[in-house]
Amino acid sequence: MTTHLEDIGLRIKGLREACDISREEMARDLGVSTETYAAYEETGADVPISAIFHMASKFGVDLTEILTGVAARLDTYQVVKAGAGRTVDRYPGYNYQDLAWGFGHKIMQPLLVTLDPSDEPAELVTHIGQEFNLVLEGTVVVTFDDKEIVLERGDSIYFNPRHPHGQKCGGPTPAQFVTIIAE
Repeated sequence: MTTHLEDIGLRIKGLREACDISREEMARDLGVSTETYAAYEETGADVPISAIFHMASKFGVDLTEILTGVAARLDTYQVVKAGAGRTVDRYPGYNYQDLAWGFGHKIMQPLLVTLDPSDEPAELVTHIGQEFNLVLEGTVVVTFDDKEIVLERGDSIYFNPRHPHGQKCGGPTPAQFVTIIAE
């Protein structure tokens, strides 16, 4: 019978292998020796919480998924409607720390995307990390896990992009959104 700490080590190992990341690469990423990282996976003991946060971001899962084995987000995404929760509708001149909140430290530059009503829907893609989209103008339809989520100006979505996803214009006028991807 394994202990709770050993279960954490097994989950870390399973997620690392599912992401096709070597032990050596994870050790370098965390700034520890390969032996120290191997101990994290073998026993689950003495893993700094900062390392668990970093691994969760790298593996594209919630912290609680590593600690408990249960994903915190029901459908692996979170939508914030305009006027609810944190206000991040500030582009241009947005607060980068607000947009990057919760992503860890390996963040790609924000990308401004314009979608035209005549554009064909994009092919669904997957990638590692986490993704944040904030609608600036118009209506954006995000396809995610076979669901279509309609986002209006000021709405945002945060999700695990390992699941097939894509965006298209959802109205009669061009739509713009800013996207940030954390690997």
